[in-house]
Amino acid sequence: MTKNTENEKQELPAARPVLVTSGTGKTGRRVAERLAERGVPVRAGSRSGEVPFDWADPSGWEAALSGADAAYVAYYPDLAAPGAPEAMTAFGRIARRCGVRRLVLLSGRGEPQAVLAEKALRSAAGDAELTVVRSAFFAQNFSEGALLDGVLGGEVVFPAGGSAEPFVDVDDLADVVVAALCGEGGAGAIHELTGPRALTFAEAAAELAGATGREVRYVAVTGPQYAAMLKEYGVPAAEAGFLSGLFTFLLDGHNATVTDGVKRALGRDPKPFAAFAAEAARDGAWHA
Repeated sequence: MTKNTENEKQELPAARPVLVTSGTGKTGRRVAERLAERGVPVRAGSRSGEVPFDWADPSGWEAALSGADAAYVAYYPDLAAPGAPEAMTAFGRIARRCGVRRLVLLSGRGEPQAVLAEKALRSAAGDAELTVVRSAFFAQNFSEGALLDGVLGGEVVFPAGGSAEPFVDVDDLADVVVAALCGEGGAGAIHELTGPRALTFAEAAAELAGATGREVRYVAVTGPQYAAMLKEYGVPAAEAGFLSGLFTFLLDGHNATVTDGVKRALGRDPKPFAAFAAEAARDGAWHA
C-alpha cells in the first residue's frame, strides 16, 4: 500500500447541488434549510432570488437544473391547476437532459387532476427516481398562509362545512422530502402524509383560540361565496373560481382519513395540530 504525497493527493469531487423550486415558499424554505444543515449544496429557486426560477417562464429552468443531482418540485399554483401536466412534462424533459438523478414532487392528497401531472413528470423524467409526496391540508396555512388574517381577525372563513381534515405539519412534510432527496425514507415511493388526527375547521379554530388566547371561530361559506370573497380581495376571477372549486372538492370529506405516511417514511409519529398551534403561538405567528 503506497502513501500519497501532498502533491499526489486528489480532492474528492464536490457534491452536486439540489434544486429547490419555490425555494422561498412554505415547504421550499424548510426543505432548503434542512438540506443546508446536512451540508448539501442547495439552489433555492425563486422569481427574485439568486437562482432565478419561475413556473410561468420555462426559459430559465435549464439553467437552474444544469449540474443538479436532485430537485424538489413544488409547482405553483397547484398541481391540479390547468396546465400543470404540460409544465411537468417540460420540466421532466429538461431534468432528464440535465442528468438529474432524483426528483421529489409535492402533490395533493385525493386530487385526481394532480395524479395526471404526477404521471406526466414520471413519463418525461425517464430513469430519474421520482418520489411523490401527497399532502393533506397544511397546518401552517393558519399561521403563514391564506388563513392567517382570519385567525388574527377572529374569523376563519372557508368552504369546508363540517368536514374533518387531518392537517399535516409542514415541518413533518419537509423532513419526508429531505429524506427522499437524500435517498432515505422511502425514496422512489408515493407517500400520503397527514397529521395524527382529523379535525373539523371548527375544532381547529378552537385549538387556535386556546393557543393564542384570543377568540377564533370558524365561519362556513359555500364555494361561490368564497370565490366572491377572494375577488373582493383582488384575486382574478379565474383563479378565485379555481381555488374555491378545489377547496370545496378537497374538503368534501373524502380526505378525512388519517394515514401512517409520516411514520412509514421517518419512523416517528407526525406532529399533532395542538402542538403546531402551541409552537406557532410561542414563536409569535399571531402577534398582530
